[in-house]
Amino acid sequence: MKIERTLKGEFRAGDLGGGAWRLTSGGSAVHIVGAEAGAAQGLEGTTASEVRVAWSGGGVSVAWLSARGRREFKARAAMIHEPLASLYQALPLATLDDGARRFWRRVFFLVRIPGGRMLLGLAARRAGASR
Repeated sequence: MKIERTLKGEFRAGDLGGGAWRLTSGGSAVHIVGAEAGAAQGLEGTTASEVRVAWSGGGVSVAWLSARGRREFKARAAMIHEPLASLYQALPLATLDDGARRFWRRVFFLVRIPGGRMLLGLAARRAGASR
């Protein structure tokens, strides 16, 4: 079974050494491990408008489409990172109201001053005893 992914954008290649490459465009990145030795000839100094990554049982095939033409090479593995702009909006994260923000600002201020942690401990014990 072959899985393929095509990314469009202005990709630049960075040689990480030892057959490892990072192809970046904005927030997207393709990390390549175990690229064949001749891969550097077609990647360095060029900007690609399209990168195609195809995974199969025998490894990964990467196609780099630039103004100089199409360059294909094989690699051992590849990982694509694409940040999702709305990722955190979908998560049920806690929000703080003004009172909670004020409370935590005071706590962090007290922790920074000498003896502040001991003062917070006393206040916590006193508040716990009043309940």
